Parts: sequence; structure tokens; C-alpha cells
Amino acid sequence: MGRVRKKGRHLHGILLLDKRLGVSSNRALQEVRRLFDAKKAGHTGTLDPLATGLLPVCFGEATKVSAYLLNDDKRYQTVVQLGSTTDTADSEGKILTTAAIPELSREIIQHCLSQFLGEIEQVPPMYSALKHQGKKLYELARAGEVVERKPRKITIHQLECVAFDEQTLTLDVLCSKGTYIRTLAEDIGKYLGCGGYVKALRRTETGCFSLESAYTLEQLQAMNDSELLSCLQSCDIALPSLPKLEVPELIAQRLLQGQRVLFPECIESGQVRLYAKQVFLGIVEVSAGKLIPKRIFNYQ
Repeated sequence: MGRVRKKGRHLHGILLLDKRLGVSSNRALQEVRRLFDAKKAGHTGTLDPLATGLLPVCFGEATKVSAYLLNDDKRYQTVVQLGSTTDTADSEGKILTTAAIPELSREIIQHCLSQFLGEIEQVPPMYSALKHQGKKLYELARAGEVVERKPRKITIHQLECVAFDEQTLTLDVLCSKGTYIRTLAEDIGKYLGCGGYVKALRRTETGCFSLESAYTLEQLQAMNDSELLSCLQSCDIALPSLPKLEVPELIAQRLLQGQRVLFPECIESGQVRLYAKQVFLGIVEVSAGKLIPKRIFNYQ
């Protein structure tokens, strides 16, 4: 029996979705995929059900740039609840410990946050999608198991307290890929001597994308088809750091067929965005005067 072909339209582009509270990233993805009637779609950078905010969704050939989005820095706004710890490091978990919260001041908070700036090591939480011997850590955690996790190097580029009261800190965090905000909240609480966990989390930036340009599901559901399509951003917009290379159409055709092409006019090396007649065709590697196809797009 042959494989059943997936239904849907061939759409290509990036949708910036403002994920709502209480749904998984995959459910949010499937909702917009059905709404757009898209044949192929994927999201970049999982958000927990507790988290809201920016979730780039790639349709069609745009899925080929998803790895670049995953590697981008991210910005979050989070509310850290002090005085308690939970087994999940967020408000959905079971309370494990409680402690008195010290009297806070702007100076005390700034000194605390300064300890986490720059390149630091984080131990990934048990409630994460990382795998241990083929099983996801959160599956082991739900079964009551705790396994050793190796610290990983991450970078906190910016960490600012935008508001605080006697029990909570509201933080703005710009960080590298692989950063766990729940672990950061735990570590801040530990440094202050009272424990802490994530009460609320909202992603506001991913690479060059900002939450201000994102749409909620409710906004999208109120649109007609042409309005929906106008929400899609071009695939190459996710690659601002890659230089642009325009080539003649004959060279482009050979690259689209997977051939390596001599192109001595280009003396730089590294990956570039490929265009012919101003149409984005994919990503090629420039090496020793040759163009080597890496991610070639097929808009059929």
C-alpha cells in the first residue's frame, strides 16, 4: 500500500505567531497549518505551554532556514517568583521548598543579576526535551527518575530587572540558544538564598524577528485568504547576516541542479544568499572560487 500524500497547498514563507498561554508549540503549529491549508510547516524554537510570545512558523521551503533561526539569540521577559522552588522550575510544578525572601533593593538585585552575565554554565533541568539513553528527560522526571546532566555553556548578553516587588522580579533577558530561563530563575533564587521559579514567560525576540510583528491565532482566524497570505514573510528575511550574491540565470540553473560552479568573481569565502533576477534561490557555500549548493529552494 502506497504512502498517503499530505494534503495542503504549497506555501513558502515565515509566519510570526504570538503563541497563546496553555498550548504546546506543536499544537500552535498545527492550528496555523490548518488555517493556512499548508502542505508543509515547522516551528523554530519550542515554547513550553506556560510560555507565550514569538514563535516563528516556517511554511514549505522556509523550513530549510529553520536551523538558522534555532541558532539565533532570543529575548524573553520573565516573572520570577521568589521564596519557593518547584520540581519543574515553573508555576506548573509541585512546591518543593519554601524560604523567607530577603529585603530587596535595586542595588541588591543588580549585584545578583551581574553574576549571571556573559558566558556561564547551566545544568539543564530534568523537565526538558533533552535525551538520556534515548528517553526525553521530562519523561524520566515524570517517572520519578533523576539523572546526572552535564553543565552546558550558554551566554547571557543582557539581564535587566524592569520591575520588582516583595515577592517577584520581572526580568528582560537576551540570551544565546540553549538557555533555559527556568534554570536561570532557579539559580537567581538560589543566589538570593530563598529559591525561585518562573511564574510567567514571554518570548519577545528571535534573531531579527520581534513580537511586534507577530499575529495571534484570533487575529489570523478573522482574516480572509489573501490577508493571511500577506502575513507571510519571505524566506530570506531570516538570514540577514549572510551576504547577498546575485548570479546570472545560467549559473543559477546549474546550482539548482546541485552542481558545483566555478565563479572566480566571488573572492570571499563562507555561506551566502543566492539570487537570480532578484529571486531568492537558497544558500550556497563560496570556497576557492567555487559555488557549492547547500540549501537549494524549490518553490514548486
